[in-house]
Amino acid sequence: MTLISTDFQTPFQMQFSFEPLIQKLEQLAETENEWDAMSKKQLLERVLAFPELREGIFDTAIFENQAPLITELLADYFPVGLTHNEIKAVGLPYNSLVFNLTERFKSILKEAGQEFEFSIRDFDDQQLYIMSCCIILNKFYGTRLDFGKPLFYDIPTSEGIIKHYRILYNADFLDIIPTDKAVPLTSADVNQLIDNYDDLSLWQAKFPLDSYVLKGFTIITLFDATIENAVSIFKGKLIDLESKAFQQSLNSIFSSIFRLRDLNVGYVMFCHEGNRFSEMTLVQRKHSIVLPTRTNSAEDFLVLEQYWQLISDRQYLAISDVGEFVSKHPGHSLAGPLLDHKSGSLILAPVIKNGIILGVLEVASPHIKLLNSITAHKLEVVMPYLSDKLEKIAIEMESNIQAMIQQKYTSLHPSVSWKFRQAIKAGFNEIPGEGQTIEQEITFENVIPLYGQVDVKGSSKSRNLSVEKDLELQLSSALSLIQSIKEDHSTAHYARFYKELNELLVVVKSFFRADTEQQVIEYLGGTIQPWLMANRADDNEAAIEEYTEALDKQKGTFHTYRRKFDQTISQINGYLADVLDEEQVKAQRIFPHYFERFKSDGIEHNLYVGQSISPKLKFDPSMLSDLRIWQLRTMCKMEYIHHSNLSTLPYPLEVSSLILVYSSAIAIRFRLDEKRFDVDGTYNARFEMVKKRIDKAHIRHTTERISKPGTITIVYTSEGEQREYLKYIGILQQEGKLSSEVESFEVEDLQDITGLKALRVGVIFAF
Repeated sequence: MTLISTDFQTPFQMQFSFEPLIQKLEQLAETENEWDAMSKKQLLERVLAFPELREGIFDTAIFENQAPLITELLADYFPVGLTHNEIKAVGLPYNSLVFNLTERFKSILKEAGQEFEFSIRDFDDQQLYIMSCCIILNKFYGTRLDFGKPLFYDIPTSEGIIKHYRILYNADFLDIIPTDKAVPLTSADVNQLIDNYDDLSLWQAKFPLDSYVLKGFTIITLFDATIENAVSIFKGKLIDLESKAFQQSLNSIFSSIFRLRDLNVGYVMFCHEGNRFSEMTLVQRKHSIVLPTRTNSAEDFLVLEQYWQLISDRQYLAISDVGEFVSKHPGHSLAGPLLDHKSGSLILAPVIKNGIILGVLEVASPHIKLLNSITAHKLEVVMPYLSDKLEKIAIEMESNIQAMIQQKYTSLHPSVSWKFRQAIKAGFNEIPGEGQTIEQEITFENVIPLYGQVDVKGSSKSRNLSVEKDLELQLSSALSLIQSIKEDHSTAHYARFYKELNELLVVVKSFFRADTEQQVIEYLGGTIQPWLMANRADDNEAAIEEYTEALDKQKGTFHTYRRKFDQTISQINGYLADVLDEEQVKAQRIFPHYFERFKSDGIEHNLYVGQSISPKLKFDPSMLSDLRIWQLRTMCKMEYIHHSNLSTLPYPLEVSSLILVYSSAIAIRFRLDEKRFDVDGTYNARFEMVKKRIDKAHIRHTTERISKPGTITIVYTSEGEQREYLKYIGILQQEGKLSSEVESFEVEDLQDITGLKALRVGVIFAF
């Protein structure tokens, strides 16, 4: 006899009885052949000497005193030949008493030790009480409530390995009998109970203690579900991979799966582009039992690279004898960590999804040979779940990277995005999540800049002229409107308004300055228009309404010329940007580089090229030459496209093109405040100074601008740069894109900038 240490309350009075089994024996004794019937009758005669076996057992001593008789009574359900295979016993559901254990059951309990106490996993008093009530509802009130869930005992072995057994109850020999404490239920009561599972007090009120008798017995059978259950626990723990609970349970879970004690389990995560290891590969390894803590970067990368080589081309790497492995590979970077860890045998299992290695599961034992290529295949039951989890983490990490790039750096050019991704990943010391920041600055050293612009010539003058025409029309319309109102209604304000409007007309026509537009708009909007609204009447309402409609920036006549100018600039910028974007695709094939363009009154572009932009490729000077030719050829095409579209523009504005040659290597750094790249350092700032000041520069000792429509101006400093670009110009002259005449001149001295020279060559508009 074994007592199970559960002391639950239920609405049942538990009453052991073998009456159902005795009744069945009586029936068989009357129907079976003479020999079998005689043996059953003899058994029944002995049973009758103990009426409590039938009527109900209230003294547990009878289980010990009559153990042989009870065993014989249950013989058909407990075959002797299976006693060492089956895990069975007799009892009542969730009751503290079980008996008639099979030999295998006894052996399991003996290994667990005398201190072991049964407890059903994740099963409390409330669950038991309500489950018991549901049994009563199904039997007496016609419900069909599915309340069952798998029940498990967790029983340790003598080695301390936890094994998991699923519990099955055979209730064929049970009967439920109401007592005088039973509460009759209405359909409303039943519905209320069904909708209030968590209200224990309600259930206890409808089903008081001892209101029903649970009479008979059950056959309890245990099935070894250790591996399946360990996998289920593992799946549940994976939800929170980084929790302490997961880390603490790993060793226990895998000890159950392998049925080996003292296992040590760890894992490593990879995140990289493509299924290869490189400096871009991020390794999250704080839970590794093999990889050492970080050393200097060179040694660290070698350790990670050799670790990768161990697992990259196999499903599992099983090292059954770590000492032997180390002796065969004395120079291996992992030899020291393996010996320090005191592992006897080891399994490294790559976690793979869609052909990509996402991580490694590490299982180590202090004993040699216990982990090997055969036992490694036990990991197949958990690897699919681990691969799904790491894939999800990788996807989340990619989303976080993209979100951070969008948030902190806006849209990045593909040629440099790799370095931002690398910096973000380096910041992921833990599983990536919110609040990640980039500690290091993003800088590219030793790059050569290429700068070019296609500027709309006379844009400022044209813009001012557009404003003048619109303001002149608006002021004249306001004067006419006020004149018509005065003729209908004498007003003291007329003289002042008439004087002030005419004065503004003179300013607009003859003395237009940068602040003139604002001055006129403020006067009209703050003085004239409120007065017009206040004096609206039937005889002038239509005229005032017409004036008001003319104020609309999108459709009104007072903005006609400004809209035409804006449309002109927008069209020019649009087709010039399209050409530049299309040609940029070709330029990236020469050598990947950082490229940016800006729209203002025309198009500017910066291009930075060098080894640091694409460290995996080899950059040589011929590529810079090819990019400079590409730039010159693209500027020719932009000039040609503009010439072709000139007649379709609202305003026929000309453009002029300029290239700045700068051969000194500089550094560029990403500025978080402006979310763009800029030159880094005082020395490198000279390039930006030259770029900003040559726009309006003149030819030395003249008033002529260095750039003019229909030509491309190339600004340089050295004779070597002059010879180089004359060669490029010759190539494009042979292609029929540039004219034969090339001007050469010095550029006037600018603030802090002297010694600039320039070439200027005409574009042939016949591509």
